[in-house]
Amino acid sequence: MANAEHFANIMVERFIAAVNRGVDLVPVVADSTSTAKIAPFIQAFPDRLVNVGIAEQALVGTAAGLALGGKVAATCNAAPFLISRANEQVKVDVCYNNTNVKLFGLNSGASYGPLASTHHSIDDISVMRGFGNIEIFAPASPLQCRQIIDYAIEKQGPVYIRMDGKELPELFEQDYQFKPGQIDVLATGSDLVFVGMGSAMHEVVAAAERLREQGVSPKVLCISSIRPCDVEQLAKLLAGIKHVISVEEHNVNGGVGALVAEVIAEFGTASRLKRLGIPDGGYALAADRKSLRAHHGIDAKGIVSHALEMLKEN
Repeated sequence: MANAEHFANIMVERFIAAVNRGVDLVPVVADSTSTAKIAPFIQAFPDRLVNVGIAEQALVGTAAGLALGGKVAATCNAAPFLISRANEQVKVDVCYNNTNVKLFGLNSGASYGPLASTHHSIDDISVMRGFGNIEIFAPASPLQCRQIIDYAIEKQGPVYIRMDGKELPELFEQDYQFKPGQIDVLATGSDLVFVGMGSAMHEVVAAAERLREQGVSPKVLCISSIRPCDVEQLAKLLAGIKHVISVEEHNVNGGVGALVAEVIAEFGTASRLKRLGIPDGGYALAADRKSLRAHHGIDAKGIVSHALEMLKEN
């Protein structure tokens, strides 16, 4: 497997590649040049970056204006500030008006760790799912991230990409091909199904390996395409397996666990679902990622414990 990579570095790499092939792309930052790791792009194209200062509403409004002027606009700042401070502008200027803006939510989830709830973005997927007219993605690995970004840049219309803030290793083989809407099957099994999103997939994969060593056969599904999502494919992958566990570094409401619950209910798959994430009505622990995930039971050890408990109840 390839070395771990930071998604922001991948984003900048794909921006440079896009401009080099003729895409009229303009990144917009809100005094977030270091967060976006955008320096290589500035060096390559010094006249293409717009920095509006610490003004997230202006960030999104400016991006929408650039898009209306024919540019491919890409906002690059921290997910909690993009989604919370510029909520109305995202809803109206980007989504409602169908402007060609690519929203990159950097350092999503609890990437900021000890900086706590002001810097945690554990509701971004639920917020964006409430908005119409925007595609939503949450890459889990460097290869997937590259392909999602390339797709988003070429697509006409609004896109939100949830970007983790830590270096992540590869999960997929080099022949992997991202397809909007598809559910990626990382492992087949018959005892239970794990469904994960984003960086939490690495904990899921580790948990599945531990369970296999104990004689448990887990199926592992990765949902990187939140909208569009092939719900019929998901229903088929859940069919016939009684136990389902969703895992995400996001509130249990409105994220991938909610998506799975909707499919179970609407397709009648007769599965029992346990949603792992930040609990209903709660905030993520203010701590380093390892401690935070252990506290909320979304590290590999906690996932294994929940799985064994669920299987025992059978």
